[in-house]
Amino acid sequence: QSNLEKQEAKLKALNQKIKDEKNKIEQRLGKQIIRQANLDYANLSNDQIKLLAKQFSEFLKVKSVDH
Repeated sequence: QSNLEKQEAKLKALNQKIKDEKNKIEQRLGKQIIRQANLDYANLSNDQIKLLAKQFSEFLKVKSVDH
């Protein structure tokens, strides 16, 4: 392998590692929100998830403006 190919392989592995870490954070955040809000997994449709995410996002935007 050339040096360039080795660097590309390292970059690809690093990008995958970043993607995996982001997925872990998203899953932990989602689980904590569901747990803290006492939501029932069985009742969370895609539309309800989108609505909750939008409401949560709007709440965070208002909080950041308050400071």
